[in-house]
Amino acid sequence: MKMTIDIWSDIMCPFCYIGKRKLETALQQFPHKDKINIVWHSFQLDPTIESLPGTDLYSYLAERKGQTRDWSVKVHQQLVETAKQEGLTYNFDKAVIANSFNAHRLIQLAKTKGLGDAAEERLFKAYFTEGENVSDTNTLIELGSDIGLDEAAIKHMLESEAFAQEVTDDIEKAKSYGISGVPFFVLNNKYGISGAQPAEIFLNSLQQAWDEDEIKVKS
Repeated sequence: MKMTIDIWSDIMCPFCYIGKRKLETALQQFPHKDKINIVWHSFQLDPTIESLPGTDLYSYLAERKGQTRDWSVKVHQQLVETAKQEGLTYNFDKAVIANSFNAHRLIQLAKTKGLGDAAEERLFKAYFTEGENVSDTNTLIELGSDIGLDEAAIKHMLESEAFAQEVTDDIEKAKSYGISGVPFFVLNNKYGISGAQPAEIFLNSLQQAWDEDEIKVKS
């Protein structure tokens, strides 16, 4: 018996990276973790965002939220501490404001090679820890090659419209499910988990979904 976990995520969403770690913590304790298939889906928190290298993230978000820069710094510092509890390093001082659409296209390409999870992880780290511009073509080629994708294939994809429809389809499917924020996890097309919940909640939901399917199989 297999179980699928569908995850809608934006690689510029701080809670998505944290949620990924919390799920991984839960899976380490799940007795059937080798029977789990994780499928990543594209989502953009702000599809209209422009790539603005060199712009201060704190000031940018403060202006968009109608708040002060000090407020923005404090909110982001809280995120840094939350991420640290999961073993993650967030460097918002280095973060580059960017549109994530092409990064999602790279993930879609990676999925065709069984590298969807590796692509998510690499892009999360690039954005939150390394301060990389995840909308820059050369950066995406380098990040994709880091996980084993062919550089020429990445370049060809970025120079075309390849995988754009797949990204759009994922976003539309999220809307049809009523998903308005990420991360959002769907277990076996049945249980929805919104947000970066504690590992215990993931573990309990995994066990419940597994037990119910096991009963169906046996009956």
